[in-house]
Amino acid sequence: MQLADLHRSRVIPANEYRRERWRNQLGWTREIARWPEEGDWNWRLSIAEIERDSAFSAFPGIDRELVLLSGNGLRLRFEDGAVHDLEPPHGKLRFAGEASLVGELIDGPTHDFNLMWRRDRVRAQLWHRPLVGPMVIFVEPYTTWAVHLMAGQAHFGDDSGLPALAAGDSAIFTAGDERLRHVLDGGGEALLIRIEPHASS
Repeated sequence: MQLADLHRSRVIPANEYRRERWRNQLGWTREIARWPEEGDWNWRLSIAEIERDSAFSAFPGIDRELVLLSGNGLRLRFEDGAVHDLEPPHGKLRFAGEASLVGELIDGPTHDFNLMWRRDRVRAQLWHRPLVGPMVIFVEPYTTWAVHLMAGQAHFGDDSGLPALAAGDSAIFTAGDERLRHVLDGGGEALLIRIEPHASS
């Protein structure tokens, strides 16, 4: 399946995320979206539910970025001795998926947004942005944008046909060979993710 076949925009309500075990069976995650949906994915968005100190699953060939969504913080303790705290309100860290590490709860459970991508196939960027009034999102050909509404409410332009976003919902925009344009209007906070294939792909 080619990216051009996935020219579409969709909203995924939080109650439709798929809850599943971690690869190492030590925790739970709620998967928001992946592409391709079958077989080995190029990218994946999910929310990890961390209720106890746990080793993270290993993902060779994958890069990832973790963002604290709720809770009092998560300490990432790497096997090489590096330590990084995801502190409230929304601390984040990008790291290699094959790194060996343990997540330690600082004070109670956390929910953490998890962006993962296969580094030899795609590039990914993530931004945390306030939403105050309208925001225009341009999706270049063969590129995907995702919006995860962390707090507040938002809606799209009248001609989009997309439902409104409530806190916790996500939207995915994938362009084929023509650029897409969406206007997101509302108030709150959002994570914005841009994913594009390497030129060789």
